[in-house]
Amino acid sequence: MTDDSIRLRRSVLYVPAANARAIDKAATLPCDAIVFDLEDAVSPAMKGAARGQLAQALSARDFDGHEIVLRVNALGTAEFEQDLLLAASARVDAVLLPKVGDDADVVAFARACAALAWDKPAALWAMVETLQAIHRLDAIVAAGRAATPRLECLVIGTNDLAKDTGVFAGEERRYLLPWLMQAVLTAKRHGVDILDGVWNDFGDQAGYAAELTQSVRMAFDGKTLIHPSQIDAANAAFAPSAQQVAEAGRIVAAFAADAHANAGVINLDGKMVERLHLEQASRLLARHEAIVQAELRRSGATQNA
Repeated sequence: MTDDSIRLRRSVLYVPAANARAIDKAATLPCDAIVFDLEDAVSPAMKGAARGQLAQALSARDFDGHEIVLRVNALGTAEFEQDLLLAASARVDAVLLPKVGDDADVVAFARACAALAWDKPAALWAMVETLQAIHRLDAIVAAGRAATPRLECLVIGTNDLAKDTGVFAGEERRYLLPWLMQAVLTAKRHGVDILDGVWNDFGDQAGYAAELTQSVRMAFDGKTLIHPSQIDAANAAFAPSAQQVAEAGRIVAAFAADAHANAGVINLDGKMVERLHLEQASRLLARHEAIVQAELRRSGATQNA
């Protein structure tokens, strides 16, 4: 697990809590975050066994270098309370709450958390997968930012949105794009991360690459994944390119020069560059450095595993 000041969520892998082999393997994978799933990925008859198996794995296995998230069952279900007890004792970094429909759900979740003793404070992640969530998203995020645990991340559930509405999800998601961009705008307005939904056909690498490009251009912070083969491409897509890093370095160096100490706008290689570009460049370089350091730590953790 990690406590970096810059959270990297480029690649967020769902791992079924009922799959012991997948849980063990996840610790060695280069994804930024792991979502251990007690909800959709586990059949009702297996939920208790999966919960016990995951509890044992989290206490025995070292997941250093990964943000650890537990997707619990929805509020009001028979499994939610037991899932939350596991989250409180297992020192997870965040709890992913599914089927959020209104700000009242955030309040109810915070109340349930307050009734437990937590070994380590955990953040809230919220699924955006219902029609009500799309309709009420601004209120949900505002409530989440004011609550404890505090909302840090939204996770798009494109499969559920398409299922519940009947909207066709193909053709580069053209009919879903208005909702997706609305969710991105809400996340940016409130300062929370937002993760794109999964690409289902992990055998279609070309389609996956195209959707990654779309996700980056839409300003998602990362993508949720269903297979380890999708990790490397997501990490690369959501990382600054060498060209972007070099350009950002030139901008920062130019404004650092004595001649431009008080300049609001400068000429850099024939282009007008403002201080807003300096701010963007500084953020990009900080993200690049966070990626470099995270990969170094993960490499060390894998070698010691």
